Amino acid sequence: MGIGFRELLIILVIALVIFGAKRLKTIGSDLGGAVKGFKKAMGEGEEEDSKQLSSSSEKDADFDSTLDRSPSAASAGAQERPPGTKTNSKSSNV
Repeated sequence: MGIGFRELLIILVIALVIFGAKRLKTIGSDLGGAVKGFKKAMGEGEEEDSKQLSSSSEKDADFDSTLDRSPSAASAGAQERPPGTKTNSKSSNV
């Protein structure tokens, strides 16, 4: 079901007729450079992932400090409004 040698040869001949030998050479080198850059970026990404996985002993953030807050401390910063008063935010009645 894949592309055989005969089909590949026909595609290359058609590309040669359409683009010409000089243009086809530059397209091939540009495509090769793009593939090389993609492989390099994938390798760097895998290196970075393995570094992060190997250094799992380090913490990204300290979540314990956020858990120590009591509900009264969290609501102390919020302004209390008397019941029935509206906020300053504009609401649209659509």
